[in-house]
Amino acid sequence: MQPDSSAEQGAGDGPAPSSTGADRHHRALERLYHSAPINEKFASSLEITGEGNARIRFTVDEKVYHAAGAAHGTIYFKMLDDAAFYAANTLATDRFLLTTSFNLHFTKPVRAGDVMAEGRWVSGRRRVFVAESRLVDAEGDEIGRGTGTFMRSRIALSSLPGYSSGE
Repeated sequence: MQPDSSAEQGAGDGPAPSSTGADRHHRALERLYHSAPINEKFASSLEITGEGNARIRFTVDEKVYHAAGAAHGTIYFKMLDDAAFYAANTLATDRFLLTTSFNLHFTKPVRAGDVMAEGRWVSGRRRVFVAESRLVDAEGDEIGRGTGTFMRSRIALSSLPGYSSGE
C-alpha cells in the first residue's frame, strides 16, 4: 500500500476520515493496544466504540493487590490513562499521542472482578487533546476517574508494527 501524503500533511485540519477509514483506524488502534508488551501482564481488551470513545475491559485479581488486599493505584492509572489515550487517539489518524499530564481520583477500592474503563475525548484536535475516563466495577459503581492531556508525537502511527499489521 502506498502512503497517502495528503493524509500526513493536513491531518486534523481537514474533514474527518470516511467511516471506512475511521473503522480501519479504530481496528488498528485496537491492534496497537494488544501489541504493547505491557498488556501481556493484564487480562484486558480494548474496544474503540466510535470517534472519541474507547472502552477497556479488564479483570482485577490478587496479582495486582497492594499490601492491604485491594487493587494497587497503578492499575487505576494504567486503565484510566489507556482509555482516555485511545479515545483521544481516535481523532489523530497520523501520529501517536503522548500523555503529557494525567490527574486521577480514586473513589472506591476494588478487590476482585471485572472492571471497565470508559474513555471519552473532551477537546482539541490539532496538537493537544484532552480526554477523560472513568472506571466502573462489576456492580456498576464508579471506582475512579481521571482527565488527561495528550500531545501529538513525531511518531507516525503507520510506523508502529502493531498499528500497521492489519493492512
